[in-house]
Formats: sequence, C-alpha cells, structure tokens
Amino acid sequence: YDNARFIARIYDMPYGEIRAFVEDFTELGSQLRMPVKIYSSGMRARLAFALSLAIEFQCYLIDEVIMVGDKNFQDKCKAEFFEKREDRALLLASHSLATVKQYCNRAIVLHDGKATLFEDVNDAVSTYEKL
Repeated sequence: YDNARFIARIYDMPYGEIRAFVEDFTELGSQLRMPVKIYSSGMRARLAFALSLAIEFQCYLIDEVIMVGDKNFQDKCKAEFFEKREDRALLLASHSLATVKQYCNRAIVLHDGKATLFEDVNDAVSTYEKL
C-alpha cells in the first residue's frame, strides 16, 4: 500500500479512495500486502495500471499493457480507457491492428525514425502492413 499512499500524497487525493480503487481494480486481494519485489510481472502490471488510473488525467499515454492478465482484466482495462474515459485524450502505442482499428480515430505510423500522421486509420493500417 506504500505505492497508493505515495500517489495520494503527490496528487493530494484521499488515500482511502486510491486504496479502494486499487484493491477493486487489481483483484489482487491479500497479495497487495506483499512486497512488490516478489510480484510476478502480471501482478506488477495490474498494480501499475490501477495506480495510473486512480488519478483522473486529461491525457493518457498507454502501450499494450491493457493486454496483460486474463480476459476479465483485459476487459476491465478496455472499459476504463475506452468507455469511462472516452472524453479524454488517449495516445495508444500498439502493434495490434485490430485494437487500433477498433479504438482509434487517427494514427501515426513510425518508420525509420519518421512519424507520419494519418487522419484515416485504415490508411495508416494499410501503410503499416506494407512495411
């Protein structure tokens, strides 16, 4: 719980609210009381993800971390980002073309150190597939 206490202090949020959210979101139960250094990579990802969602931001930058864990956890992550926070800016780094097509309304393709912006996601996907 030290992580939640730290986040609460940094963002001047009530610790109890952050802790409750992290407990509910991670579904780690009593394992949350264990030292983080003995967590599996999946447990660490759940904790980090929950801590990052415990504070409401206007913009989120995420990678394919939403694909960790079981299907239930993946669905929870998608609901948090693509439904509950649909009014926020979201930058998603992904190689999953299906995810990009499903959730993005613009895309950037990075290749050889150059970023190309596509207003049409399908054009971005087509370009990416040709690389």
